[in-house]
Amino acid sequence: MAVATRSNGRATPVEEQGGGVLSVSAPNFKVATAQIIGTSPLMLHRFNKKVELMAKHQAGSRANRGKSDKAPRDFEADYEGARYRDKKAGWDGFNAASMISACRTAGIKMTQMKLAAFIEADGFDEDGTPLIRIYGDPVMDVRYARNQTGVVDLRARPRWDEWHAILRIRFDADMIAFADLANLLMRAGQQVGIGEGRPDSAKSAGIGYGLFDVVGELPK
Repeated sequence: MAVATRSNGRATPVEEQGGGVLSVSAPNFKVATAQIIGTSPLMLHRFNKKVELMAKHQAGSRANRGKSDKAPRDFEADYEGARYRDKKAGWDGFNAASMISACRTAGIKMTQMKLAAFIEADGFDEDGTPLIRIYGDPVMDVRYARNQTGVVDLRARPRWDEWHAILRIRFDADMIAFADLANLLMRAGQQVGIGEGRPDSAKSAGIGYGLFDVVGELPK
């Protein structure tokens, strides 16, 4: 099939330009599984601002009154709101994107990696966020943090001291080899991390949280 392009205001077949007919190979996707085990605690903080905004709208003008109208802080509710939960089964999960950030450690363009590999979700939270299941039991972590305004605040978040997960990665084998994909995942576990306090945190140097080892890979 001839492919035409526009040159000097007229349509010109590709064959006349000496370029030949464009050829596109069929997708060569494969799936690899990898088990990751945490080497440092994992702490998450689900963006729960929608709940706060809804509460303010429901309160109406009362939200603008003095501090005497402010309800007592419910740390248990904050803790639950900071958890990513599968909307069907209720298990905890995280949104995995650390492998993309790891591209910076290996000189790979992140825009290319976004097209080359995809981590398949185990489920979705109530807002449709794709989740990877966390195996382990969380505890409530309450510690000091600074808001965007710089004001010191207390935050209650879930923390897993022992955790692991199983990843299913669908990748284009014509764009990245399985061995390189495994190396990139190991870099993500040792240099990037997952969740709050990770080394790759956008707002700080992190506290070394969310790191992991890759203990097994199996291409399908």
